[in-house]
Amino acid sequence: MSADRVNYHATAIVIDETGMLFVGPSGSGKSELAFSFLTEAQRCGLQAALVADDQVLMSSQDGRVLVERPESIAGLLELRGSGIVELQSIKSATIDYAITPVAHPQSPRLPPKDEWLDLPTGNRLPLIRIPLSSITPYGKFAALAQNLFKAKGK
Repeated sequence: MSADRVNYHATAIVIDETGMLFVGPSGSGKSELAFSFLTEAQRCGLQAALVADDQVLMSSQDGRVLVERPESIAGLLELRGSGIVELQSIKSATIDYAITPVAHPQSPRLPPKDEWLDLPTGNRLPLIRIPLSSITPYGKFAALAQNLFKAKGK
């Protein structure tokens, strides 16, 4: 990681080699959605790990977004209203997609095409919106997994 790291409010996970950054305001469901992706990926036999919950140390290297966990929160994820759970985690990862949970009534029927998230590192990530109440966590993961992993040549 470069010395120009930015502390960024997000949750980061990796499924197989695909890094996902869950973004949105505090209390929007980032951690819960990331947790559902992790558990469903593991249930499907995929390698899955938490990088960090609530904050990541973000930098840019060779045009890619890199995130690292603060050691003080290594392996910890907060499920609002349920407490803190301990998960398998990795120290750092390259991120491929930004995912934002949205409340169903606020969710457009069809999201904007080619939506991007601009990051403080100067990078951009493709942004994917997931309505929280529309389908089960497995359905959310399955619907995205085919497209996300195919895009990486899987």
